[in-house]
Amino acid sequence: MKKFDKDRVLLAVAGPALALVSAFVLTVIVLAASGVDPIDPLRVMIEQAGYEDIQILIVNTAGFYYLAALAVAIGFRMNLFNIGVDGQYRLAAMVSAVVGAAVTLPGPLHILLIVLVAMGVGAFWAGIAGILKARRGVSEVVSTIMLNAIATAVIAWLILPKNLGFQPEGSNDLTTGDIPESGWFPAVTTAGGDIYGFTFIAFALGIGYWFALNRTRFGFDLRATGASESAAQASGVDAKKMIMTSMLISGAVAGLVGMPLLLGESHTYNLSFPAGIGFTGITIALLGRNNPIGIFFAAFLIAFIDKASSGLDTAGYAKEIGTIMKGLIVVAVVISYELVRRYGIRRQQQKVGEELAAGHAIKTEKEVAA
Repeated sequence: MKKFDKDRVLLAVAGPALALVSAFVLTVIVLAASGVDPIDPLRVMIEQAGYEDIQILIVNTAGFYYLAALAVAIGFRMNLFNIGVDGQYRLAAMVSAVVGAAVTLPGPLHILLIVLVAMGVGAFWAGIAGILKARRGVSEVVSTIMLNAIATAVIAWLILPKNLGFQPEGSNDLTTGDIPESGWFPAVTTAGGDIYGFTFIAFALGIGYWFALNRTRFGFDLRATGASESAAQASGVDAKKMIMTSMLISGAVAGLVGMPLLLGESHTYNLSFPAGIGFTGITIALLGRNNPIGIFFAAFLIAFIDKASSGLDTAGYAKEIGTIMKGLIVVAVVISYELVRRYGIRRQQQKVGEELAAGHAIKTEKEVAA
């Protein structure tokens, strides 16, 4: 049986806890320095979260934030920084919406086709960066940022009416056409609104992520290669293959980010389809320590800040306070995790020293007894 490591658990919890406390303190300081009541905006946000419709918005938003963070976390565990989730999910949502609107199939098959197309497009777009990294050593940070910009341009071209897009009569909007009802994912209806059915699929993927990472040979190879590529190669792991595989899987998961909204509400891709979720996913993955449970709570925290802060303007406060809070969380995460990491190293060194000293004392006692 695996021995319970109290220090390891405490260090794992200390990072997020210190980050959240630091972000709260920094937010209070910034608001006070700006001449704004530092506590009342937080009270307003908590009050907003008490409304059922806001709660539904938080749950739905947490769903696609969770998917974005999982996509980022897969790359992180391989020591890859997939900043291209934003472009991957938007291109995947656009192409899958075109396919979904162009065909008519029985419900489950229609939904499955849309989901598979989204995963395929996301994997393809991330795979470009994977090939460049594995074959040419190009930094995935640079390539994925560039691919985000290219994806935006490709979407803008594809959605033109002369290509794959459609412009409703009397509207300036451009869409991909409506997906038939057979391609809609069933929702859970509550008093406050509908919870996207795909949101539950998103959370279920977290279980799959944990199992694949911790209970399979692939997960071991992934973590080993991320920890030390040279050591992994020495043990027989094909590092280049792992780079490609992890980028493809990360892109496939990224392709699902737009599915809760596409299949649950909009049923089309248009110019107002949300952007920037991929970058939010980076914050959530960092805050959640790439752990599916940590990411789950971090996704709800960021979703709470996003949706609850929308009511700040009606109370006389700038709703950008929510943006400030998220920015401070990012800063606090980076600093707090580095402090905890350094403390952990010192603690390990201290424990090794204590064990060596204890072993030397036992040896001395035995020599005296002899």
